[in-house]
Amino acid sequence: MSFSPLIEALIEALRCLPGVGRKSAQRMALQLLERDRQGASNLAQSLLAAVEGVGRCQRCRNHSETDICATCSSPRRDGQKLCIVETPADVLAVDQSTDYSGLYFVLMGHLSPLDGIGPEALGLPELFKRLQSETMEQRVQEVIIATNPTVEGEATAHFIYEHIKSLPNCEHISVTRIAHGVPIGGELEYVDGGTLAHAFAGRKAW
Repeated sequence: MSFSPLIEALIEALRCLPGVGRKSAQRMALQLLERDRQGASNLAQSLLAAVEGVGRCQRCRNHSETDICATCSSPRRDGQKLCIVETPADVLAVDQSTDYSGLYFVLMGHLSPLDGIGPEALGLPELFKRLQSETMEQRVQEVIIATNPTVEGEATAHFIYEHIKSLPNCEHISVTRIAHGVPIGGELEYVDGGTLAHAFAGRKAW
């Protein structure tokens, strides 16, 4: 059975979602067209609004509808602690599963030279500049590296650690790595809350 060009285009568009193959995308498309056209319209409008209206925070690089996100601008957050994570989903995982109250820096990925992802793509030059330029009142005292315990995540963590330790005016910064209660090869987004809380509480100096 072949579908019309518009339905085929919808199926192919849905396949961009993680874990969605051809058959799953086909079921989704038919469900929206057959039983929930209003839902499909709402989905299309919300998706377009998010794509056009959501950018990145200028300080932490997390998703934000404003130049500075609510987390970075909150007076309740501890500006002396900065947690470095790979994705926005990791920010949610840490906030929901631990008592961490500091700030974040979101890499939006990890170092992968074979894929052309270097320090610039992760915003690392901006991070290092920020650590060097902050005033005494705003100084970060601890950088917590919470990249995923994968090969790429470990390489990224090591690169960040080595660079921070070589920066002028950053001798006061303690660099820690979350403990490996998180399984090797796992990703923070999918780790249960108890394991993540234990790993975060047990972080240690490099």
